[in-house]
Amino acid sequence: MEMIGKVRIEDEFYSGRDLYADGGEDMLLEIVKAHPASEYEQIIKEKKDWAVLYHLSENRGNIVDWMENDKGASVLEVGAGCGAVTGKLAEKYGKVTCVELSRKRSLVNAYRHQEKDNIEIKLGNYKDISASLEEKYDIITLIGVFEYAAGYMGTENPYEDFLISLKQHLKPDGKILIAIENQFGLKYWAGCVEDHRQTLYEGLEGYWNIRNVRTFTKEGLERVVKRSGCTIEKFYYPYPDYKFPLSIYSDDYLPRIGELNNNFNNFDASRLVTFDESKVFDTIIEENKFPEFSNSFFIVVKEGTDQ
Repeated sequence: MEMIGKVRIEDEFYSGRDLYADGGEDMLLEIVKAHPASEYEQIIKEKKDWAVLYHLSENRGNIVDWMENDKGASVLEVGAGCGAVTGKLAEKYGKVTCVELSRKRSLVNAYRHQEKDNIEIKLGNYKDISASLEEKYDIITLIGVFEYAAGYMGTENPYEDFLISLKQHLKPDGKILIAIENQFGLKYWAGCVEDHRQTLYEGLEGYWNIRNVRTFTKEGLERVVKRSGCTIEKFYYPYPDYKFPLSIYSDDYLPRIGELNNNFNNFDASRLVTFDESKVFDTIIEENKFPEFSNSFFIVVKEGTDQ
């Protein structure tokens, strides 16, 4: 066990190897040790580095910032990474328990939030840590995590089994929040590479040669969730995506023609431009098909199936 300021890091289940990293962790750790959060945006401008933008941009927290505050609620954040969303969760809720594979990423998370006394970090694979979790949580978050369930679970039906396992740690009225790319997101048709594989059209072609990562269509998510004994209570549609959301739409408030004009952000990879996404989005909106082609989903999952 280690304390970084007021943040506790528990390493009972840590393998001793960081199995997931993008190479920017050392630089990020230097930044968060030396600079307050108020300086991150300026550092992002100066560094012009994808890892710095991705992990330190305040826009990352927008995915949960709009949700209602509840200081009486507890959160299990699976796959907390460098803490891009952890700080916002800690502001909104009473306690945040992070699960993270990488020690380097956990140190970044801890140092940037060291003044907060309601964050604890458990190092290791969720599957190993799960049995030791004694608390039931009001909210469990999977922000950019569900697509990696095959690596977490290693079972024949990893996505269903991941949700079944998570249900054990929910309070009776608890919710699982999942942010994930849409396999049929318009940006992939328009020439953006698949986010996890950095190749064109991989998701659209059905991940036919891939085993450890995948995303889902809207109906595909509904099927997986239903097979796990859960229900999607609500679909939300972050725009332009869940990583840097500027707007959060829902079936109750869908975008209007002319609103979706921020479509050329592909900071971490080159892309093709096969058509004007803004014009195609307008056609999609006119035909009431936006939910099927939104670049990302943010879903609220509850236990039990609706009959």
